[in-house]
Amino acid sequence: MVMSDPQQQPKIMAKVPSEVRAPPRTRCPLCTELFLAPKILPCLHTFCLPCLEQLEPFSVLGFQGDCSSDSSSDRSCLLRDLPQPLLSILCPVCDTEVDLPPGGIQELTTDYLALNEVLLETLQAQGHGVVCDLCVDGEAAKRCHTCKANLCHFCSQAHRRQRKTASHAVVDMEDLKGYNRIGKPILCLSHPSEELKLFCERCDRPVCRDCVVDKHRQHPYDFTSNVIHKHGDSMRELLKSTQQQVGALEEALHQVEGVGSTIRSHVEAVAAEIHAFADGYIQAIEEHRDRLLKQLDDLKVQKENLLHLQKAQLEQLLLDMRTGVEFTEHLLTNGSDLEILITKRVVASRLKRLIRVDYSVHPGGDDGIQFSPQEKAGQYHGYEVFGAVLNKAVDPAKCILQGEDLHHARQNQSASFTLLCNDALGEQMGRGGEFVKVTLVHKDKKDCAIKPAICDNGDGTYHVSYTPEVLGTYIVCVSVKGQHVQGSPFTLTVKNKFRKHQGVFHCCTFCSSGGQKAARCACGGTMPGGFQGCGHGHKGHPGSPHWSCCGRFVKHSECPGGPLGKTLQRSLLRTVAL
Repeated sequence: MVMSDPQQQPKIMAKVPSEVRAPPRTRCPLCTELFLAPKILPCLHTFCLPCLEQLEPFSVLGFQGDCSSDSSSDRSCLLRDLPQPLLSILCPVCDTEVDLPPGGIQELTTDYLALNEVLLETLQAQGHGVVCDLCVDGEAAKRCHTCKANLCHFCSQAHRRQRKTASHAVVDMEDLKGYNRIGKPILCLSHPSEELKLFCERCDRPVCRDCVVDKHRQHPYDFTSNVIHKHGDSMRELLKSTQQQVGALEEALHQVEGVGSTIRSHVEAVAAEIHAFADGYIQAIEEHRDRLLKQLDDLKVQKENLLHLQKAQLEQLLLDMRTGVEFTEHLLTNGSDLEILITKRVVASRLKRLIRVDYSVHPGGDDGIQFSPQEKAGQYHGYEVFGAVLNKAVDPAKCILQGEDLHHARQNQSASFTLLCNDALGEQMGRGGEFVKVTLVHKDKKDCAIKPAICDNGDGTYHVSYTPEVLGTYIVCVSVKGQHVQGSPFTLTVKNKFRKHQGVFHCCTFCSSGGQKAARCACGGTMPGGFQGCGHGHKGHPGSPHWSCCGRFVKHSECPGGPLGKTLQRSLLRTVAL
């Protein structure tokens, strides 16, 4: 590891007192101590060199080019010759990924301005604690303005006794507290005894006198005091452009903050509206809930009263019948013939009257009470609410099946029928939501079944559609709530696909063919004069209009696929001479 030059940074012997608050430019953001060998990252944030060395690399950059050898020495050469940085780290302040130079953290630019500020802060603190630049042991008490070096008492006296430095201006360190900058020579890393006073234009970096005769030979260079104007002006132009961007960014940020403030205000207003809406909706729902519960309670009382009345009537009728049965049994068992004949009329009249009493063996009230959350229930305080108590209950025995495809269907053609759900009184339910199950199983092939599609229309009707693929007879079962509906199960016959007529529906071949003698008709009829087609079907002649492909007389019919001439009476097919 290449160590930094000890002459390029002040040596701190004592820790800065905690009560002295340091400016942000003098302390490392990581360790919060005064800068020690500060290095500038490409993102322009400064950190101590030891702090940067403790950071883990963020990524290792990929290699470019091919390596013909797999030996470690060849890979080392390739690694050494790569022009781009090998490692990158994340800035602890701005979290920006920055590439390190090929030499690593050591080759990062040193922040000399931060070093000067650290020195000034150290001098302004009580017990400055700056070490001597010559002996590196004693505490600095003097400073030579000519050498720009900090000296202890012993080195200061020796400095004045030497002939070369006797005339140098030496002042006390206490007199430097009012200074805003203390100049210190910046030495060359390649030639530590030489000060950086020249600037290489080609390499765009400060150099010393030994550098221009060594690595920077034949490079254009000049004194730093001569080129500072050109490079300073260039940096000022960049600074000006950057400041303009800063102003634009600040304005944009101000607008963003303004929009953010507007959004927050608008969100607060909308939130207030939402709260008001929700509170009103909750109130409406709660009132609707109370009405539904009251309606449910009234329905309960109504059904219970009906059952109580029916129960009382049935109990009274049962009591009367038992009385009549007991009296009659006692009379027939214990009475004499005369006694039976004497009381026969009154007993028979009573029993006949009891038998004629009309009563129902089914409970007068049912448990068909349901809640339908999808049912619209009107508006409360301007809010539409849903949910209704339904008193109707579906009766599978009253449900009806309808449709042309109920018992007949065609192979590979869609067919359908409709299920109408009714209550015990035969009235349509008017709502959906029932558990409907439909199965279609082949009568001869139990493993052959049709999967139907059931669509709830929401009005008490259900549309059942299916497409049969196998011919034959099917057993169809339709159930509601696990019970067969009226007419279920039933049979379904699947026939061949509907066959369209391929001929023409005509009165005779003579007319349809334009008088061609060779034209024939499937009916088998002929005409005199060598006409091989039929001529019947005209008014006044036997026969009727029919299909030329099969001879069927019904225009809207299915073609059987063969001539019917063999089945028709030849006497009707033979046409008389015109």
